[in-house]
Amino acid sequence: MRLRATALSIMVSVLAGPAAALGLELPGEADLTREVVRAADTYFLPVAPFSAGAVPAKELEGRVVRQAWRITDAGLSTLDLLSAIREQMRAQGYEILLDCTAPECGGFDFRFGIDVLPAPDMFVDLFDFRFLAAQNPDAAGAQYVSALVSRGGEAGYVQIVVVGSDTAPIVAVPTPVINVSPDPAPQPGAERDSLSLPETLMAQGHVVLPDLVFATGSSALEEGQYASLSELAAFLKQDAERRVVLVGHTDAVGSLEDNVALSRARAASVLERLVEDHGVAEAQVTSEGMGYLSPVAPNTTEAGRHANRRVEAVLLNTR
Repeated sequence: MRLRATALSIMVSVLAGPAAALGLELPGEADLTREVVRAADTYFLPVAPFSAGAVPAKELEGRVVRQAWRITDAGLSTLDLLSAIREQMRAQGYEILLDCTAPECGGFDFRFGIDVLPAPDMFVDLFDFRFLAAQNPDAAGAQYVSALVSRGGEAGYVQIVVVGSDTAPIVAVPTPVINVSPDPAPQPGAERDSLSLPETLMAQGHVVLPDLVFATGSSALEEGQYASLSELAAFLKQDAERRVVLVGHTDAVGSLEDNVALSRARAASVLERLVEDHGVAEAQVTSEGMGYLSPVAPNTTEAGRHANRRVEAVLLNTR
C-alpha cells in the first residue's frame, strides 16, 4: 500500500481514527510505503546506544503502530528530517529519551539490534542514520514514539513507531522545508568531486574505492593500476598509527551467505594488493564483508545494484 500524504488525509485520520492521533508534518513529498497496526503487541523502545552486546531498551505493551515513509527530496539530509520531527515532538510535550547519529548509536550493532520494517519499504544506510526515542506518559494515546531516519539514493526514509493505550496512526503532511544543516548530505561518490580520497576518509570516516574492477563472477581484483589504492596507500604510509578496515559489499542477488562470502573475498583481494604491490604494513589494514546488508541505493534497478557492489575503506582511528 502506498499513500501520498495530503491535507485531506489529515482530516480523515483525525475524524475517523481513535481520539489521540499523533500529528507529524514530514517535509517534501511523503509516501507511506508500509503500515503495521497491532491492537496488542510488545515493542522494545531503545533508550541508549548499543553497549555490552545489546541495545538497552524499555519493554512496552499496548497498541503499536509502525509506519515507513519515503521522502522524495534529494536536498534533505538526515539531520533535516530528524530535526523537523524532534521539534514537533517537543512542541507536543514529549520528553526525548535518546537522540543519536549512526556512530553515536552504535552503527551496525544498533541497526540490527532494533525493530526495523523490511526493505524496500524502509532503507537504512549504516553510515548515515539518526534515531530518536521520546515519551509522554500523560498523553491520552501516543505515549511512546521512536523515529528512525536515513537516506538512500535520491530519497529519505522515515520509520515511526508509536505505542500507547489507544494510539491512532501517525498523520503526516508535506510542509515547506528549511534546511537546518549548512550542507546537504553527500550522495555516494559525490564527495570525490571536491575532496581527495584521504580527505573524504578523514572527514566522513569511510570512503568508497570507486575504480576497482573485479573479474566477472570472481573475487579476484583485475590487474592494473588503481588510483584509489595508490591514494589510500600513501595516506597509510604517512602515519604508521593509521588503521583502516576494507569492507566489501554486494547487491541483493543471491543468498546472504553467498554474498557475505563474496564480499569478504573481494575485500581480502584488495588488502592483498595494498600489502604486496603498495607496501602497506599488514598491521594497518584488515578486511571484512557485509554482503547486501548495507546498500547505498535500492536493489530494484541495475544502477542501484551497480552502486551497491563496492569496497569501502573505513577509518578505525578514534583520535
